[in-house]
Amino acid sequence: QVQLVETGGGVVQAGGSLKLTCTASGLLFSSAAVGWFRQTKEGGREYVATLSRALSGGNTNFADFVKGRFTISRDDAKSTVSLQMNNLKSEDTAIYYCAATIGPGAPTFPSQYDHWGQGTQVTVSS
Repeated sequence: QVQLVETGGGVVQAGGSLKLTCTASGLLFSSAAVGWFRQTKEGGREYVATLSRALSGGNTNFADFVKGRFTISRDDAKSTVSLQMNNLKSEDTAIYYCAATIGPGAPTFPSQYDHWGQGTQVTVSS
């Protein structure tokens, strides 16, 4: 059974930083594309950042609203994917989810992912 568990959410002031980590089990992590998505009260689930497997080049995608502020990285030996979030803004407040799917590329649509974590709340106070 595949499990993804996110940690690292919390409350931070605007301009601050947080690091989210997702630990996977039950899948061949090195063969998976991974990503971070978020869901706010107002909207649907949107992609934040995605990262392809090393075999596919370790390519990344970042949503425009996080470029230059967030980075995504993976440690296949530990089956983890992390999202470093810097210069956080109040509009970054959301539930953040990690996702994984076996295959090439770094998909950016939620429907392209087979496995999801339970989500972790990030609240940025202004």
